[in-house]
Amino acid sequence: MGSVNVGILVIGIFCLLSLVHGRNGGGRWITDAHATFYGGPDASGTSGGACGYGSGFDYGTITTALSPALYDNGLSCGACFEVKCINNPQWCLPGSVVVTATNYCPPGGWCAPSLHHFDLSQPAFQTIANFIGGVVPVAYRRVNCGRRGGIKFQISGNPYFNLVLISNVGGAGDVRAVYIKGGKGRPNSWKAMTRNWGQNWQSDDYLVGKPLSFKVITGDGRSLVSSNVAPHDWSFGQTYIGRQFS
Repeated sequence: MGSVNVGILVIGIFCLLSLVHGRNGGGRWITDAHATFYGGPDASGTSGGACGYGSGFDYGTITTALSPALYDNGLSCGACFEVKCINNPQWCLPGSVVVTATNYCPPGGWCAPSLHHFDLSQPAFQTIANFIGGVVPVAYRRVNCGRRGGIKFQISGNPYFNLVLISNVGGAGDVRAVYIKGGKGRPNSWKAMTRNWGQNWQSDDYLVGKPLSFKVITGDGRSLVSSNVAPHDWSFGQTYIGRQFS
């Protein structure tokens, strides 16, 4: 392939990513969508969920469950969406809200597989609409996630089965691939982890007694390495903090 064609290919890829994620963290607005809410005014009913983030409100209370078309079999977990109520002056409030995808809205009703739907936490819904409205038309777009602190790696399992929950991911927010390395290793000794469910990633290697490094790749193709994030005496049930996307 000639240098001109390579340049065109690179520019094309960049433009595609800019369309999806936005040059400044915001993609184009999509208007064919609706929103409902669940979980109560304190959002207690939204804890846990299909992404595996647990019951500790890892992403706060401004969260959403996604319909199948947006959930992407769990690959959208951790992604951030800006949502605003439109075309319904009776129930819409001005402004928008940025929510993190933490759960799945099972197929049926407004969450039919072909629909783009957000089942928001009630606090998130009440930011953009009067909750009495129940269901409102919305516009949405992908935006970058602003996170405090580093990426969290929560390790569970046993010596021959390592399950790592990855959360608090900035930038694109959605983790699409993870690699792990035990000990110093060679530069090419990274091993791909397999997504178990939600944002839980697994490795079947025996890694006890070795410091652990992780390489996280997000949906926009960016990668970040957290070297020796877990010390050699790491233990199951603990959470370790790595680097963060800028």
